[in-house]
Amino acid sequence: EEHFKHVASVLQRLRDNNLFAKASKCVFHASSVEYFGNVVSSDGLKMNLSNVQQVLNWPQPKNIKALQSFLAFANFYHCFIKNYSKKITALTSLLKKDSPFIFTEVALSQFQILKEAFTTAPILSHFNLSLLTIVETDASDYALGAVLSQVNDSGKHPIAFDSCKLLPAELNYEIHE
Repeated sequence: EEHFKHVASVLQRLRDNNLFAKASKCVFHASSVEYFGNVVSSDGLKMNLSNVQQVLNWPQPKNIKALQSFLAFANFYHCFIKNYSKKITALTSLLKKDSPFIFTEVALSQFQILKEAFTTAPILSHFNLSLLTIVETDASDYALGAVLSQVNDSGKHPIAFDSCKLLPAELNYEIHE
């Protein structure tokens, strides 16, 4: 009943501001909804299972174009994968200009590890201003990573993961604790 009131309130606000929602594109009174390749529910945000299956079935890239396609698809979900940039360093190094495309054992290993990460990705909780928020960071010789988490009654839950590969100039920076 409360949900019906909220929906009516939102629709009224839209109408008051001369905004309109096309009924065929709306989903009402659902416990979850697919949105831009993700599933949004009261529990949080998770990967669409059909996209996870697509990654699991992805063949080993045989050339740069195939690798670019895989990485572009995988990058869409980077916020679900802890240390994503660290997991793809050998793969991205294959994209360098004037370098031969040789899919090494290290690249194959990272390709399989990344595919496996899709099957173990957590549900990302919705951010709640009233909960304790934790930011954890990590650095290696070639990448940086971070996790934003919150603590509730059932423990610590991730909100988002982020990471980046260090640029060549950044590799020369000194490391300080």
